[in-house]
Parts: sequence; C-alpha cells; structure tokens
Amino acid sequence: MLPSPIRDLLGDEIGNVAKVALVILLEQKLGSDSKWAPYIIRLPKPWEMHNTIFWSERELEMIRKSSLYEESLNQRSQIEREFLAIKQALETFPEIVDSINCDDFMHAYALVTSRAWRSTKGDSLIPFADFLNHDGASKSLVLNDDDKQLSEVIADRDYAPGEHVLIRYGKYSNATLMLDFGFALPYNIHDQVLVQIKTVEDDPLARRKLELWQRSCTSTTKYVNGIYFPGNSFTIREVRSATGKGRGLPQSLRAFARILSCTSPQELNDLCTEAANGDGRLARIPLKNLNREVEAHQILLSQFKQLVEEYEASIEALWPVDSPCSCKKMAQRRLMAQHLLTGELRILKSATAWLNNYCDTI
Repeated sequence: MLPSPIRDLLGDEIGNVAKVALVILLEQKLGSDSKWAPYIIRLPKPWEMHNTIFWSERELEMIRKSSLYEESLNQRSQIEREFLAIKQALETFPEIVDSINCDDFMHAYALVTSRAWRSTKGDSLIPFADFLNHDGASKSLVLNDDDKQLSEVIADRDYAPGEHVLIRYGKYSNATLMLDFGFALPYNIHDQVLVQIKTVEDDPLARRKLELWQRSCTSTTKYVNGIYFPGNSFTIREVRSATGKGRGLPQSLRAFARILSCTSPQELNDLCTEAANGDGRLARIPLKNLNREVEAHQILLSQFKQLVEEYEASIEALWPVDSPCSCKKMAQRRLMAQHLLTGELRILKSATAWLNNYCDTI
C-alpha cells in the first residue's frame, strides 16, 4: 500500500505497525479521493479510543500497581521514536512530513494495533473484520491465504440473521486488551499478572543469588508487551486449586524462592552441584530439608500477601464513577482499571491460597 519511493526509505527500525499507520495517514490526506475513504471515515476518532497510551497521567495512576503502567509508557515512547524515524526518513517528502504530527501518528498506530491481522506478509487491515467483536471464550478461527490474498473467519456456531457475530482476537489478558485494543473484560479467563520478587532485605548473599539465578536462566529478562523486565520477574496465571489440583505456581518462581532462602555460600554451592548432577536446572526440586522448603515458599507468601494488600488499596482508591469530576470518558477508564486490577488481584489471591496450602501440608 505504501508507494515504492516511500517504502524504500523506511528502514528496519520502523516496524510493520508503524508502516500501516503511515498508510492510514496518507489515505486520510487524500480525503474522498481515497478508495479507502468509506472505511477510513468510519474508524474511531482519538477521543473515542481508550487504549492506555491515550490516558492522562492521572488516569495512568489508577493502574500503577500493574505492569501495564510501565508497558503503556514504553509503548508511547516507542511510537514517538518511530514517528521521529519516519520524519527523518521522509525529509525529502515535505508535503507528507509537514502534514502529520505525533498525535495523528499515535492515533493511527492505535487503530492498527486494535484492528490489524497478522499473516506471513505482515500486518494488514481487514475492514469487514471490524464488524466482529471480541469474546474470550469464542473458538472462531481466522484463516489467511497469502497466495489468494484473502482472509476468512470460520464461526464456531450458527448465527441467526441480525445476531452479533463474535470472534476471539487471541488469548489476551486485560492488560493486553487495554494496551492494544482499548477495552477490558469484567472477568477474563486469560488474565495474568507480572510480579517482581525482591531479595530478602539486608541479605549479604543477595547479589550472588541474583547472579547465580541469571546465569542459570536461558534469558535474564522477560519481554512483555514491548518492554523488558528483569530476570526476577515472573508471569503468574490463576492457580486453579489450592489443594494441588490443576496449575500451580511456575516452577521457575519456586526455584528462585529456594535460591533466596539459602543462608550460606555452601547451600548455594549444594544447589549448583545438585543441578549439575541432574538435568542442569537450578533448584527445580524441593529442598531436602522440609523446614527450609517451607521457608522458601514463605518468602513468596509474604510478598504475595503484601501485593494483595497493595492491590486492594489501589482498587479502593479508585474514585467513584458517579463522582462530580467523572466525565463519561473518565468513568469508562476507571471501570477498565477496576477490571484490570480486580483480575490481577484474583490471580494473586489464588497464588496466596496455593502457597498457604503448600506451607501447611508439606
């Protein structure tokens, strides 16, 4: 869709989403002369979108406890960097560069992230698909045929004439839905929470423990929604049962807790020897001393309880929807923040219950 002279000037530092966003801006510039005009004019305006990159500082404060806070700031910065890169690349096209600004580009970028479909040839917009909204439980399939240049949606059930057709955009948490699509679900089965586990305060072995953990990991950072988090960050999903049935806590998180519980260099060396004699993974099996195994998990339990308290305080601090200062937009974003924090709190509570049960019954 981009004219070849422009396409050739855009380097690899400019992503596919940014390139499609530029297409939207160029088509908007054509107005009614664009063959995409009937579609373009029906796309939501900036004030109608609730992606967190559009939130004010006050609104973002509502979700500061969630990793979405940092992810939103990071994506906003990334968009600004790509906009500057595009302006520099297209400096020989002043009629284009002078006609768009960063706010326009950010709006177009959000239109793409909330609507684009990905195939082997990159990101593309499918106008018909905008009629279909998200249902996290839907099993509808989106199929792409690059050779025939077509896409189709296979419904998971029969629909009556006039009935609202639903699909699943993906197995996305509320954090991802808010960042990329501008909405959240009251109860999202795909919710997750990113937690950063701190070393024990005043631990003289803290630095060595972190270095040992980082060397044992295949990656020392976690990449989530465009931002890198340190290696002591872990993604937690809902623990289905505190009695041990279903999914428990990530094994990597429990291994990290066992490392944190060590009180001497010799204990750390013993863990390394055990890993070398096994499958190479550090602290993946329960400690032989059951009291120490409990202590390791109590480190997690203490931090999870603290997070639960902080999340509950954040939810309580959300100003009422019917408060005098709450316009419709702010009320909508407050409700989204509530859905996000409530979902992440649910996961933290399930993890806390699992840890309590483990420490009591081991």
